[in-house]
Amino acid sequence: MTTALLAPTTPFPGSVTTAQRTTARQITAGLRRWTLRALMTAAVAFFALVAVGPHVLHYRTMTMLTGSMTGTIDVGDVEVVTPIAVSQVSPGMIITYHIPVDDHRVVSHRVISVEHGPDGQVTVQTKGDANEAADPWQAVLRGDTAWQVRGVVPHLGTAIQWLRTPVVSQALVYGAPALLAGWLLLSIWHPGSTEQDDAEPAAAARS
Repeated sequence: MTTALLAPTTPFPGSVTTAQRTTARQITAGLRRWTLRALMTAAVAFFALVAVGPHVLHYRTMTMLTGSMTGTIDVGDVEVVTPIAVSQVSPGMIITYHIPVDDHRVVSHRVISVEHGPDGQVTVQTKGDANEAADPWQAVLRGDTAWQVRGVVPHLGTAIQWLRTPVVSQALVYGAPALLAGWLLLSIWHPGSTEQDDAEPAAAARS
């Protein structure tokens, strides 16, 4: 009888040991923490790009809505534009400006010619990279500043439009605080739950 009690126990084939369960719990908890951190980081980065950056770094962001620049700037891409002096506008640049006809909408097209008037007035002819012909107008750039496209973030505009839909925007209004609260609660309660889980197998071994 004494020999049987002192003999080392061998796990049954296919059984899960305490160490394996502990490791699995640690991996699962780690994945949860890193997933939440990644979501929070992405949210902060998005907020910084769209809301904070333009005021600090003096750039603007806008979404491409048409296919006139497809291949260079696709529909749904977000353009990052920065101010330059009107006198610095030159052929080959992609600029963002109000067209002088119809609804005076904003377009981002490539400059193909520039004319400088004697009074400093700058007139440009533009063309969409995907269009066969140049734009049927010449635009006078008003003021001292023009806006040049400096970079493109693919598909971000599509995500922004999706986030602005009523259902998603409401979910963000109520879901984002809930996610943050859950992350804080998890970070507070997780250490205690781990210690409790580790103590249970030890208590069972002593019994």
